[in-house]
Amino acid sequence: MANLLDIRRRIKSVKNTQQITKAMKMVSAAKLKRAQDRVVSARPFANRMTAVLSDLASRVSDEFHHPLLDPRGDERYLLVVITADKGLCGAFNTNLLKAAQVFIRDNSEKSIEVIAVGRKGRDFFRRRQIPLPSEYVGLTGKGRVDYSEAVEVARDVITRFNEDKEIDKVFLIYNEFKSVLSQRVVVEQMLPVARVGAEGGEDSESGKAEAKVLTESVYEQPPIEVFSRLLPRLIESQIFRALLESVASEQGARMAAMDSASKNAGELISSLTLNMNRIRQAAITNEIIEVVSGAAAL
Repeated sequence: MANLLDIRRRIKSVKNTQQITKAMKMVSAAKLKRAQDRVVSARPFANRMTAVLSDLASRVSDEFHHPLLDPRGDERYLLVVITADKGLCGAFNTNLLKAAQVFIRDNSEKSIEVIAVGRKGRDFFRRRQIPLPSEYVGLTGKGRVDYSEAVEVARDVITRFNEDKEIDKVFLIYNEFKSVLSQRVVVEQMLPVARVGAEGGEDSESGKAEAKVLTESVYEQPPIEVFSRLLPRLIESQIFRALLESVASEQGARMAAMDSASKNAGELISSLTLNMNRIRQAAITNEIIEVVSGAAAL
């Protein structure tokens, strides 16, 4: 049985850990508010750009060709995985990496390369000897993302897709922010851009209504000029939005994890304190018995 000194040391250690987890929760709460505001602001632009380009792509004839639009084979994939640079955020990174593993396993007959955004994903794929043509560390670790950083990743992806003609499809995996307690892993195809974009699920009715309104739009520039300017911007906005979603999801997951850790630390402190009091009571009882026995012997 542990003595009183050991229990006091452990209680002090747990209290120090609890102070750290409470501080990390407060920091994540502050960062989450800013990240959530940026996500809400970025979503309408990304959705509208996708709707406009989908509408324009459905209008052009099949004879029109563009490197980012033309479908290719189905043999070689490029996978962009956005993880966190740090841990202590619950199952945030684990769920992402599990989804990436499932994707790779389901497409085991394909040749798959991975672009890792985030230290956790980079280290995970390095240990498993999965090819990493590019890696980006430090984009999400500071709690905010600059658009220029998303442009750098997007240009790398577009360059590899255009220059390396053997890449047939590009997929993006990231955590979509729903709430502090809920993040959804998203696996979506970025390249080639679909000529007809149809959103399913809850937004299907609004998507149809929006497409109906966009049907009345008039595009003055020829398709080649519009696509040459806007398709790279579409990929940039998709990656920028994914990075923003990932940052908000990471802060929400870390906030929930640190709150749970603080509660667990409090329960452990209560249990250790109770055990310490029992040991002290037993020691006092033994001393009283010894005093009484000595007095009786005299």
